[in-house]
Amino acid sequence: MKKKIISVLLACTMAASLTACAAAQAPAGATIESVEEPEETAEPEAAESEAADEAKTEEAAGEETAAAGDDFHIGIVTGSVSQSEDDRRGAEAFQEKYGEDKVTLAIYPDNFTEELETTIQTIVNLSDDPDMKAIIVNQAIPGTTEAFRQIKERRPDILCIAGESHEDLPEIGSAADLVVNNDFVARGYLMIRTAHELGCDTFVHISFPRHLSYETMSRRVAIMKAACEEFGMKFEMETAPDPTTDVGVPGAQAYILEHVPEWVEKYGTNSAYFCTNDAHTEPLLKMLLECGGYFIEADLPSPLMGYPGALGLDLTQEAGDFEKILAKVESAVVEKGGAGRFGTWAYSYGYTVSAGLAEHARNVILGQSDLTDIDDISKAYGVFSPGAEWNGSKYTNADTGVKADNTILIYQDTYIMGDPGHYMGATKVEVPEKYFTIK
Repeated sequence: MKKKIISVLLACTMAASLTACAAAQAPAGATIESVEEPEETAEPEAAESEAADEAKTEEAAGEETAAAGDDFHIGIVTGSVSQSEDDRRGAEAFQEKYGEDKVTLAIYPDNFTEELETTIQTIVNLSDDPDMKAIIVNQAIPGTTEAFRQIKERRPDILCIAGESHEDLPEIGSAADLVVNNDFVARGYLMIRTAHELGCDTFVHISFPRHLSYETMSRRVAIMKAACEEFGMKFEMETAPDPTTDVGVPGAQAYILEHVPEWVEKYGTNSAYFCTNDAHTEPLLKMLLECGGYFIEADLPSPLMGYPGALGLDLTQEAGDFEKILAKVESAVVEKGGAGRFGTWAYSYGYTVSAGLAEHARNVILGQSDLTDIDDISKAYGVFSPGAEWNGSKYTNADTGVKADNTILIYQDTYIMGDPGHYMGATKVEVPEKYFTIK
């Protein structure tokens, strides 16, 4: 309080001095407003000293406020390394950046469809931490909506953010503060367009009933079918085992290994393949490299998604450096004869979502970003995908035609590997408006 009084007196003194100066220099006839001078006037050196002290005090207070404002925790829930390695690695990267004391990681069960209560409790348990201010779930598997509702009942101050939801977007959007999914609308069109540009005449979609029951995936199938008609291509669907059932990941992967040669023989080498499950990706890539066929990009694209296992690569030395990872993967693809036929995103989608959404949550909590601003989300994603181009839009409800304020769809440009490889310019393509309401 004493320093504030001194500052006020000092300001008055300086104002009086400036006014007196102005009066002395004013031309004849000019009018100067009179200012009553205080009885005591501070010396110039004393004024400078007081001003410097005041500045130092304000700077220290600012630093103290910033430190106090940063004293909060963020929780990230992902699948295991065996089910969704990229998601987990992205969470670990964010934790490494800000510290284990600020970032808590959790893993939902591999067999989450059979362990719904465990999944819900795993997410809700993070809200027991009194310093927890944001919880991100990537991928937001079934049970996430209920978990967010329970969290909001007990801790409405916690930001609940869903990455890549498996539940219907309007449903999870009713409980989450923010939902960010890959742009299944734009990508449903753009993958077909890219396959057509590469010379493919058939697009083969591989999935199973659980995934096809999701609104995002069923709508994407409808969009892909419509796009195939537009580009004069055939659209085919094949069914493979769900890895979350009794067959598990090994059984599901064995099925893909066995059936890809049959599919390529059936549909020809100018056919492009797409699977909706991460665990199916590696065996699909492995067999397409051997048998022929095209692969535009994974459901959740990344140079780490399926490629290292399919190519037998050790990327330990390149860990975390996606430029080097992509270069090594691309070299191996070309060596296997896959130039011009295999694509990806330069940066892992799952990795970027886990780390990027946590970064965005932190920016929002600190008052540096708006929660539902697409540019702010892209900025946070860019921290973990430097140089990558992103595009997207707000989710449009196909039934009502209304855009959801808190649900964002986003995608990265497609990179086709070759010698040299090249981007397809997908983020610059304008998707016809009709595709946004196809279902």
